[in-house]
Amino acid sequence: MRYRQLDKIIELIPGQRIVATRELHKDEDYLRDHFPLFPVMPGVMMLEALFQASMWLVHATDNFENAMLTLDEVRNVKFADFMQPGQVLTVTVEWDKSDDKSVKVKAQGMRGDVVAVSGRLVIGKKNLGDATNPQLMAADEFARSTMRQEIEQLIAKHASI
Repeated sequence: MRYRQLDKIIELIPGQRIVATRELHKDEDYLRDHFPLFPVMPGVMMLEALFQASMWLVHATDNFENAMLTLDEVRNVKFADFMQPGQVLTVTVEWDKSDDKSVKVKAQGMRGDVVAVSGRLVIGKKNLGDATNPQLMAADEFARSTMRQEIEQLIAKHASI
């Protein structure tokens, strides 16, 4: 993942909820441009943090059955506050509904007691390889293996899970 938007997973209850954190650091590359005199986390990065937490919740729930999870839809997204260097975004995602092809979640990112971002996300579940394209099954397994390593690192930073 090029831009990991979560530092650690605090709580993970498969099929129910996940709580993760992200501390914004002043030396992050994109902050030089966004904005030099008032550096803040771009809204798209806050939304990415919500998606990444949602992704980990789905993977933990279905035991990485689907190698590819995509952000298919964002509903009612609200950007309500800024995130500046030194502040921590606490992301909470709650499972809402699911079917074979997607999961709907409610997500929010808090800066202390203040909501910084919130919305409802639709996460698509896919695999690249199948009976019609078995060559891509190896890509699916590589993605699963990589994602398992990533979630282990995020959980290891908060060993009480």
